[in-house]
Amino acid sequence: MDRVEHKLGIRSSGTATIILDNCRVPKENLLGNPDIDAGFAGAMQTFDNTRPLVAAIAVGCARAALELTREMLTAAGVSIDYDRPAQLQVAAAATFLAMEADWEAAYLMTLQAARLADNSRPNSVQASMAKAKAGRVGKRDHPEVRRADRNLGLRRERDVGEVGTRRQDLDIFEGTQQIQQLIIVRRVLRLSSSELK
Repeated sequence: MDRVEHKLGIRSSGTATIILDNCRVPKENLLGNPDIDAGFAGAMQTFDNTRPLVAAIAVGCARAALELTREMLTAAGVSIDYDRPAQLQVAAAATFLAMEADWEAAYLMTLQAARLADNSRPNSVQASMAKAKAGRVGKRDHPEVRRADRNLGLRRERDVGEVGTRRQDLDIFEGTQQIQQLIIVRRVLRLSSSELK
């Protein structure tokens, strides 16, 4: 191993440079298919298993943002009433309810994509949907928490900063929103990459 990268986020996944110099690998030890097209398809299938994992991390980060927001709202005397429509509550409570609903959708989509992957069933669409939704929720929730902190005057900037540290990474890790949407549309419409760019 040449070097291990020291990263700011996603530390549970090691990133390192490995150099193989004058190394021979027996044919029976090769991973995947030596044909480049099949190898590329295999690499792309790997994302079907890793995208739900990234979505799960984003869901966890978004949950932390929700919990911090709930604490801040409670400290400011804002109550969230699940028995009343959001539009009949104060703006901060209505925003929290919308964030929580989005989180629930991302959570359920992530569970579905992971369940399919665990059972070796096709999940390209579900994995991309979960990754896109969870990445978006994680990215969007942090500014909402920061806004609540400022509006309520609670001065919890350090806590808010810690919650938001990895939000940007999770939105682009394993493919950006645009890539996820392209994958979803291609699969739903049954179009190849040459038919829909």
